[in-house]
Amino acid sequence: MDETSDRRDTLMPLDRRNAIRRMLLGASGTLAMSPLSGCVASAMGGTPDLVWGRRGLSDGRFLKPRAMAIDPEDQLYIVDTTGRIQVFDADGQHLRTWKTPETANGRPTGMIFDGQRKRLLVADTHYYRMLAFTAEGEIVPEEQIGGTSGDGPGEFAFVTDIAFDASGCRFIGEYGASDRIQRFDPDGQFMTQWGGTGREIQRFVRPQSLMVDGDTLWIADACNHRVQRYDISQTEPKWIGSWGHEGKQLGEFYYPYGIDIDEDGTVLVCEYGNQRVQRLTPDGDPIASWGAPGHGPGQLYQPWGLVIDSKRRVHVLDSNNHRVQRFYLPG
Repeated sequence: MDETSDRRDTLMPLDRRNAIRRMLLGASGTLAMSPLSGCVASAMGGTPDLVWGRRGLSDGRFLKPRAMAIDPEDQLYIVDTTGRIQVFDADGQHLRTWKTPETANGRPTGMIFDGQRKRLLVADTHYYRMLAFTAEGEIVPEEQIGGTSGDGPGEFAFVTDIAFDASGCRFIGEYGASDRIQRFDPDGQFMTQWGGTGREIQRFVRPQSLMVDGDTLWIADACNHRVQRYDISQTEPKWIGSWGHEGKQLGEFYYPYGIDIDEDGTVLVCEYGNQRVQRLTPDGDPIASWGAPGHGPGQLYQPWGLVIDSKRRVHVLDSNNHRVQRFYLPG
């Protein structure tokens, strides 16, 4: 299974009439952003202070970037559908490039940087495994988890994303034959699993993005159009709650593909389907939203993810526009 065969990749073709309709329905936002010199933001949308990247195969260009991670120095790690991992500073200046070892079956769709171990952890989706790289791009084979297709402990369907807690445990999501989360200890040994395919709470349909904040694991349950969270302070997780459902209004979602937590505890969710970013309280009450379908600054075309840097700037992976947009959070 390759990204080109995934129906969700062509779920929302750009349509100018639909874009205007979405903006009138409130799909774009209210955040006040720093202006981008020489550019005008979309009506009702947030204004990015920086937009960078373009379609291409050379360094600094992208072909449908699919995942982004950030390290403690605010360096951005971005993988696209060529299997290249490119590293940039927070202003979009290219630093280095390497490739994942295999790409014939498909490319990664999730990444996170483990600052404690100084490892980039990559969801090598179509090879049923988590890869580990040094910050300079050297693969670390002994830290790989998985590699076998299956539904047993330590086996995977299509790996979506990775998160880790303060003790170094890894949480790995997957979709396909088994929509679940598996937990591994710091040495990569299986600990427990939960979930399964379904629409009811505590089950998932493509848990696309994972994020740990303290003792809480946040999960963007993409094809159920909701967010779920778990207390992970003990080996066996405890379900805390779920919020969101399919829709276009604030507090509703349409394929939430990315999630991150701000230092003030608010939750940022990037929606592939609604082509916007929402900011919500930990209980799911909407605070603000920005973005609208399109190609201009402040507009998005099937975004896949976001990260927040040390200056509380939000970097949005604007996938089908082959670029990154940076926004300031107010407050």
